[in-house]
Amino acid sequence: MRPMAPAQVRQAQSSLSGFPEWLPAARIVEQQFIDTLRRTFELHGFSGIETRAVEPLSELTRKGETSKEVYLLSRLQADPGEETTDPAKQLGLHFDLTVPFARYVLDNAGTLHFPFKRYQIQKVWRGERPQEGRFREFIQADIDVVGDGALPLYHDVEMPLIMHEALSALPIPAVTIHVSNRKVAQGFYQSIGIAEDLLAEVLRVVDKLDKIDAGRVATELVDVVGITPEQADAALRLAQVTGADAEQVRQGVLAALDGADPSELLDQGLDELAELLRSAARRRPGAIIADLKIARGLDYYTGTVYESFMAGHEDLGSVCSGGRYDSLASDGKRTFPGVGISIGLSRLLARVIGGGMLEVTRAVPTVVLVAVADEAHRGASDAVADVLRSRGIAADVSPTAAKYGKQIRFADKRSIPFVWFPGVDGEPDSVKDIRSGEQVSAEAATWMPGDEADLAPRLRTVGDAAGRPGEQG
Repeated sequence: MRPMAPAQVRQAQSSLSGFPEWLPAARIVEQQFIDTLRRTFELHGFSGIETRAVEPLSELTRKGETSKEVYLLSRLQADPGEETTDPAKQLGLHFDLTVPFARYVLDNAGTLHFPFKRYQIQKVWRGERPQEGRFREFIQADIDVVGDGALPLYHDVEMPLIMHEALSALPIPAVTIHVSNRKVAQGFYQSIGIAEDLLAEVLRVVDKLDKIDAGRVATELVDVVGITPEQADAALRLAQVTGADAEQVRQGVLAALDGADPSELLDQGLDELAELLRSAARRRPGAIIADLKIARGLDYYTGTVYESFMAGHEDLGSVCSGGRYDSLASDGKRTFPGVGISIGLSRLLARVIGGGMLEVTRAVPTVVLVAVADEAHRGASDAVADVLRSRGIAADVSPTAAKYGKQIRFADKRSIPFVWFPGVDGEPDSVKDIRSGEQVSAEAATWMPGDEADLAPRLRTVGDAAGRPGEQG
């Protein structure tokens, strides 16, 4: 069987920028990625849900400055008297899955069992300028765990380790998850005397370090945010602290203080980060490192934060991210703290598919093409296909009763591995492996391909493009 050429696994051309449509081979890649993630999440006890695509604008914008990203909805022929600018009455498409999930938890708090572990693989819509790896319509894959009133810290370790396991099961380069803690950053800034009302803005600017150089970040911290050059230097020293050893990270943070006394919040954040690093090192060595330049821009993260990078493709940016949110879901009486992590799946697929990193053994699910001797015997071919399908073997029937050579070429163009020839006039059926040319007698009720891997399309890495060899099917 011929593998699909990388050029055949591409995004289809479209006049609507930012709304990807995949060709059939690329859709197979997407489906197998989704299936692999789903299996891993379920192995760890996560239940799948799907939330509505539409939320009130007031719900979508209640945390963080994200209103410019929301696609608002209006009826095409709405009565002008019904138009409103009230965010509680305006509706928009969700731009992530965390905010709708928080609403879902509140709506169903009387029914759900806590801690509630959910996964969600669903489309979202975000109003931003399309560019490589960034779309207006895309799939996210999230896992979150939410508690009732409290959520133990060990879930902060569980989330990135599960996601690392899921990503490691995909035929992609190795992914390393970088972690930090908002308490470390905020506590550090407090310790060096940055005013409380400037902390969020300092976090926002430091979060730009992967996009602009340290000198420009320092200039913005001083000229725009308004902290001193000495405080900006200290903030950049903190951002340089990285590593997997908990004690080395702690000492690096304390050294960055340059003699300032650590605040209580800083000590608490360092303790939480150290526990996460120690636990991760025991359970999945090499999966997680501390990286204190990570700040995460969204307002709702309160503790641990995550970013993840794919080896050799750091220019893509983070392939999955998340963190802990202690107050995103609250009805005023009960609070449901959570921690989660999300893959921008379409972003990842765009690099994998567009970069020709994978081969697909075939672009159709069909295992067997059942040939048609002539139209008078099409019923016999249909009967063979029905028996094969009843046994879980994907089968198609030739659309024409052309010469067998043409029917074989029809299968070959689609990389269908087997062609079935129903016997006529009492002759037994036979099946041909058109890759090897071997043809044997067979019965639809018992036949199986010699290699069970032929039962479904498979993904294979192309050379060293994906960083490691492998096959998935």
